[in-house]
Amino acid sequence: MSGLDQAHVQTRLVHAGSPDLTGGAGPVNVPVVRTSTVRFADTATHAALNGQRAAGERVATYGRHGLDTHQALEAAVASLEGGYRSILAPSGLSAIVLVLLATLAPGEHALVSDSVYSPLRRVDKALLQRYGIEVQYFSPGRDDLETLIRPSTRLLYLESPSSLLYEVLDLPALAATARRHGVLVATDNTWSGGLYYQPLALGAHISIQAATKYLAGHSDVMMGVVTVDSAELAQRIGATYDALGLAVGADDAYLTLRGIRTLDVRLARHHQNALSVAEYLSRHADVARVFYPALPGDPGHALWQRDFSGASGLVSFAFPAGQPGAAARFIDALRYFSIGASWGGYESLALQAAPERLAEHSFWEGAGEVVRLHIGLEHPLDLVGDLDRAFGVVRESLRRSA
Repeated sequence: MSGLDQAHVQTRLVHAGSPDLTGGAGPVNVPVVRTSTVRFADTATHAALNGQRAAGERVATYGRHGLDTHQALEAAVASLEGGYRSILAPSGLSAIVLVLLATLAPGEHALVSDSVYSPLRRVDKALLQRYGIEVQYFSPGRDDLETLIRPSTRLLYLESPSSLLYEVLDLPALAATARRHGVLVATDNTWSGGLYYQPLALGAHISIQAATKYLAGHSDVMMGVVTVDSAELAQRIGATYDALGLAVGADDAYLTLRGIRTLDVRLARHHQNALSVAEYLSRHADVARVFYPALPGDPGHALWQRDFSGASGLVSFAFPAGQPGAAARFIDALRYFSIGASWGGYESLALQAAPERLAEHSFWEGAGEVVRLHIGLEHPLDLVGDLDRAFGVVRESLRRSA
């Protein structure tokens, strides 16, 4: 669409990937295009398209490659992230594995921030170590990245804000160091939905999202997406995608594309509601600490202000030390918060952060139990009232056990 690249992101979210009109008319959104077999007009066309795909171009010669619906979603995400091309994957974790296997080979070394999405560590143990790839976890806030890079280092993998505790990283500085040594930089951008943070513009080569979360936005899709800044990376990741036999269903692609159209208005409400909840928690006598970068008192607030244009619905808080079982009692007392491991949908969720996961984070220095909240689209006063009542249940339980 002419001029769309110069439009504001809200306009691009609505129009990117929209279908062309045929015979003067057509649908608003791309329909679901399902197929296993792609037909060709003649053998010459078949051969030409196979050659284009082998060269890294985004063409489909088999249903697994994805046709109109997939291509429209890829175009919308690439526009959102400011990338050269986006590649879909069956889940967020699948997208992470795709990047790791496309960028690393036996004998090579990767540096990974120690507060990333914890299943990456399972990938390291189950796959990368078996293939002779070394992953070294480090603290972006404490360690000197320059001294950690080796001749065999090929990838710097980050997540900002981090998982569970939302540590904000100085991506421009970290990426500049990596680039001086010819090291690729990949970052998980799921927290911002790609709307509030532009890692490719800040120095990353690769941005990864679990489209399961904010992009789809309705807790009914499993999908990941990888966005790259160059044709060379698109070819490398595309070739790995083909080699792994990955595929994404057209119905899921359609649902995610539909979700993207309302990403801006949904995330604005998530931000507004989460900030209200975070402010309430920061004033609460039964809370030892709140983790939310948009709060002025958060350690990462200055970096968040510099690099982000908004915040998501994820808020974590810690109970004071010496209150075993407080998190479980609190969560069980909630009415409007479901217990669930994912987030990014319209609903509010609560989950206790596993102590072993917190121990992986050098950023974590507390001793109390931690609850992760995903603040949904409900009215914030109802959510605060629910939280307040749950704190009352915990206080009463502590009083009785004293």
